[in-house]
Amino acid sequence: MLDFLNDLLWGKVLLVLLIAVGVGFTVASRFVQFRYFGRMFRILGASQAFQRDKHGHLSSFQALLLSVAGRVGGGNIAGVAVAITLGGPGAIFWMWVVGLMGMATSFLECTLAQAYKQAEPDGTYRGGPAYYISRGLGRNWKWLAALYSVLLLATFGFGFTALQSYAVATSFDDAFGVPVFYTGIGLAMIVGLIIFGGVKRIAKVSEVLVPVMAGGYILIALVVLGLNLERIPDVFMLIVNSAFGLEQAVGGGIGAAILMGVKRGLFSNEAGLGSAPNVAAVAYVPHPANQGIVQAFSVFIDTLIICSATAFIILLSGVYDPASASEVGGVALTQASLAEHVGEWGRSFVSVALLLFGFSTILYNYYLG
Repeated sequence: MLDFLNDLLWGKVLLVLLIAVGVGFTVASRFVQFRYFGRMFRILGASQAFQRDKHGHLSSFQALLLSVAGRVGGGNIAGVAVAITLGGPGAIFWMWVVGLMGMATSFLECTLAQAYKQAEPDGTYRGGPAYYISRGLGRNWKWLAALYSVLLLATFGFGFTALQSYAVATSFDDAFGVPVFYTGIGLAMIVGLIIFGGVKRIAKVSEVLVPVMAGGYILIALVVLGLNLERIPDVFMLIVNSAFGLEQAVGGGIGAAILMGVKRGLFSNEAGLGSAPNVAAVAYVPHPANQGIVQAFSVFIDTLIICSATAFIILLSGVYDPASASEVGGVALTQASLAEHVGEWGRSFVSVALLLFGFSTILYNYYLG
């Protein structure tokens, strides 16, 4: 029964619904994610003027980093590898499509969070789907806001956090031989010290952690690209051909590529899940749409940059063979691929990157919970 519901909701209903919403919002907003792409950087630059106001509000930049901390997790390393293994290289193309459409969804849900946010007695703000459902749709819809809040607590407070912790612990066990139990205890202690400091402490940690972890991972990906410049066009063609079934990569063909690409894209960037608006609402901005534009950029960072970095590390390595089912999958595939490029220390690098990605996501999840 559980498998049936999972296949129905996650395999069909939810995927179709989120894609339809992304496409619909893109058209209705006249492709806002493309029209205002350059404005994202101007807003982030201007947000520094609001970074130290008297109430200690978060700036757009701080809210962006906190949002990226949540979106970028184990799925950017392990999830992309799974998508390639089960859906073939073409899954990456459909992941890009979902990311671009998801930018419009994120823009609208985060703009709504700003428009319907609520000021607290201490001068800070709270907001998110629970607020804009109850305040925007009226009293008759408070039951939906309550249901959303309960589901948010269950999924982000417990479910998703357990997934991230497990991915980090097993990765460290494989790379360094550290028992899963000890890794879990260490994570719990460090996370506890941070989350009890509230959203401002989480934001301060994210402000340091996110640029380091994302920048380091992107840098190593650029090194890999530099070592394989002549093969990059071939990998692009492999991705596109596999996406449209022009080159058979896995048993499921184009259907498997679309399904895995869409699944991993939605799971990674969280556009439409209603999590990012809770962070977007706490930022201090002159206009609600400003934060919507900034949060759309976080989807771009997650899916179009970091997920793509993992994909090219794998597809340029030769470890994954598109002509046959790969014997290695998940984190192990990413580790083996990077080791093929830079040597055995690449395995340890992936484990440390996964630790930082998972740690930042756990902080974000507990903030939401």
